[in-house]
Amino acid sequence: MDCITNIDFTVLNWLHDTLSCRFLDSVMPVITKLGSKGIIWLAVAFVMMCTRKYRKCGILMVISLIAGVVIGNLFLKNIIARPRPCWISEDFPMLIGVPGDYSFPSGHTCASFACTLVLYRILPKKDGVPAVLLAALIAFSRLYVGVHYPTDVLGGLAVGIFSSCLVLWIGKKRTKK
Repeated sequence: MDCITNIDFTVLNWLHDTLSCRFLDSVMPVITKLGSKGIIWLAVAFVMMCTRKYRKCGILMVISLIAGVVIGNLFLKNIIARPRPCWISEDFPMLIGVPGDYSFPSGHTCASFACTLVLYRILPKKDGVPAVLLAALIAFSRLYVGVHYPTDVLGGLAVGIFSSCLVLWIGKKRTKK
């Protein structure tokens, strides 16, 4: 194992040893499921697209989500091909099914923050805060259930932020024309 992976496992072991409890064991799989395939974010985007006032925000959320999937899941995961921690270590009891794709970056985290940043930038800040909290919980849940390393989550966060910034920037340029 390389140095980064050792640090990742140290953090995962600390999280498991410190925070593991029946309550989180039952809640974290539910939270992680909210982020599966970006379903919660697609639902929010769809609801927003149904209103004239928030249609643009919903469309930008979907485009940002697609950009994150292309960059993170289709490109980076397959280029980097990092094995998941649950493939390498049996130290963590699996609370969800073992994913079949590679680990880096976290797609759940990427999708969550790609959409959340769009919401946070377009809506009044106080309305974007719940989305940020949900995105953070989804990202944390991926660590808790043992399917991602901390650096996978940080990578997903970075790709999600990049995707949303790119989409917002292009959207702003198109609006000015």
